[in-house]
This record gives sequence, structure tokens and C-alpha cells, in this order.
Amino acid sequence: MRGNIPIGIGNLSSLIALNLGYNQLSGSIPTSLTRLGNLQVLRLNDNKLRGYIPYQLCQLDNLAYLSLSSNQLYGSIPSCLGNLTASLRYLSLASNSLSYTIPSNFWRLAYILRVNLSSNYLIGHLSQDIGNLKVVIEVDLSNNNLSGILPSTIGVFRVWLISLANNNLEGPIPSSFDGLLSLQLLDLSRNNLSGVIPKSLEALSLLKYMDLSFNRLQGEIPTGGPFQNFPLNHLSQTKHSVVQPDFRKRNVEVAGEATSLPQLLWRRVSHLELLRGTNGFNENNLLGSGGFGSVYKGTLSDGIDVAVKVFSLQLEGAFKSFDRECEMLSNIRHRNLIKIMSCCNEIDFKALPLLGIWLQSMDWKEWFQQEEMCTVSEL
Repeated sequence: MRGNIPIGIGNLSSLIALNLGYNQLSGSIPTSLTRLGNLQVLRLNDNKLRGYIPYQLCQLDNLAYLSLSSNQLYGSIPSCLGNLTASLRYLSLASNSLSYTIPSNFWRLAYILRVNLSSNYLIGHLSQDIGNLKVVIEVDLSNNNLSGILPSTIGVFRVWLISLANNNLEGPIPSSFDGLLSLQLLDLSRNNLSGVIPKSLEALSLLKYMDLSFNRLQGEIPTGGPFQNFPLNHLSQTKHSVVQPDFRKRNVEVAGEATSLPQLLWRRVSHLELLRGTNGFNENNLLGSGGFGSVYKGTLSDGIDVAVKVFSLQLEGAFKSFDRECEMLSNIRHRNLIKIMSCCNEIDFKALPLLGIWLQSMDWKEWFQQEEMCTVSEL
């Protein structure tokens, strides 16, 4: 759909959910939306909406889900959003041009579960009041201009994902982070953090991904707990950080080594996005396993369903299999798959995301049998 959101939409007083995402809507967000007193879900993400976020949205007392990400919104985050304490559970304002500081009222959202303010121009320090988000499970403030030290109150979260990458944060990693016992993904890369990596982080037994690269950290890298499984390039200053930069904002080096198949890379997919989309390569997302890896179902940040082939690089022949399958899958035709969409090609992690339509109905047993036959025939 194109054009402006009609003002008359505010007359649909019984509306509970409004999803206009992934269109080409333009103009501003109409204040008439505030007449939708029963509205619980508002999705206007991935359009071309411009202007300020109207403070009148704060009058939607039943609003539980608000996504305005990937538009052209500017100005500040309305401080009155913090008044939606009783209702708001999901908030995404990512990939806009929002500026100024995060209002102090914002941290009153004690029952919010997911917060994504990434890829804006937010400034200022992170308040200690961030610790008020007692039940939050995902916090993404990456790709902004936030400064100051990391609040120690973050350590009280039950969160599974924290991304503060590509900011101007400084000082040490708080020892209180050892309280993040549910944490699975931690990305603090591309900041000015200093000091040592706290040995107490060895207590984070569920941690599957950590990126501390491009900081000023010193000293020894802990060796216990989850650190036993982390490649060094996730922790040190290296060109091969697995986090994808925000190219529209900052002129930083491309993550990962270059692929030999540039014609396939119409979209770069990072290791972090694949981890998010598959719930950390959770067993519940596993579709099957073959000679050189496993395939997981997942959903990327833009809502695209994918099947992700993750290669077991410790197996002999896995690197050759990756190159071979890049070529083979780029030409594949299957009723439930639409060619390879990209590849995640890092030194220590290689995966092939394929666009999926009906992932559940795919005969993965047959798929892996064909894969192994192909591998044997080409040895």
C-alpha cells in the first residue's frame, strides 16, 4: 500500500489490532489513532513514515505491542511512553532517526518484555533506572551514540539478549553482570570499554554468544564456563567480528571475511541475527542433521522465514562442503525453498540461510540423503 494513513482510521473504535507493516505508507502518523481506545497491537513498521512520534499515542491505555521500526521518524522518544506501565510489553523504535536522550520516564516500563531502540542517534548516559525493567528478556540499544559507563543495575535482569554494540560506552564491564543467569547473547562490541573481562562471567552457563571486540579490554580471557567454547576473535580486536555494522549510519568495516560468491549476497545476514532468529539454534528449531551440519528453522528481523544450514567446521571437508553448497543451493528448485538468500561466512562460523515457505512440510530426511550422496560423489 502507498499513500498516507487516512485520518478516518480513528473512527474504527472497536479495533483491537492494526497491522500496516511492510508497506510503502508515507506522511506522518495520524493523531486520530488515539481514538482507538481498545487498541492493543499497533504495527506501522517498515514503511516510509516521517515526522515525530505523536505523544498522543500514550493515551492508548491498552496498548501492549508497538512497532514503529524502519521508518523515517525523527525527534525524541515521547517521555509519556513510560506511563504505559500497565500495558506495554513490546516496543520497537529501531532504524529511525530518533535523537536526544532516552527519557527518564522510559525506565518506568516495569513489565515490558522486549525493547529495541537500535540504529538511531540517541545520546546520553544509560540511567541506573534501567534496572527497573524487572521482567525484560530482550534489550537492544545498539548502533546509537550512547556514552558513559554501563549501569551495574543491568545485572538484575532476567534477560536473554543484551546488545549495546556500536556506541560510545566506556569504563569496565560491571561485575554485577554475573547475575544475568538467563543471558544467552551479549554484544558489547565497538565501544570504549576498558579494564578486564570479569572472571565472574564464567557463571553465565547459558551464554551462547558473546562479542566484546573493538574495545580497550586488557588482561587474561577467562577460561571457565561458557568461555571454553568462545573463539578468541569474539573477544579481541579483530577484523572478523561477527556483528554486522549499520552501514547507513557509520562508515565501519564490513564484518566477516569476504565471500567468494558475491553474486549471492543480495543481503548480508550476521551471526547474531541468525542466533536471534533461531532462538540460539534451539533444539526446538532443529529440522534435521546431515554429514556436515544441521538445519534450523528461523525468522529474521524483517519477518522472513528461513531454513539455516549451520556447518560443523570441526569435521574434515566442512569448508569444501560450504563452498560447494553455496554454488549448488544457488541453483536449487524445490517446492518449499526459494534459492539461497545469502551466506554468513565468518572464520569460525559458516551458515547458509535459505528462504523458506513451508518449512514443516519439507522432507528433510530426503534432503540430507541427497546432500550426503552429492558429497560422496564429488570426493
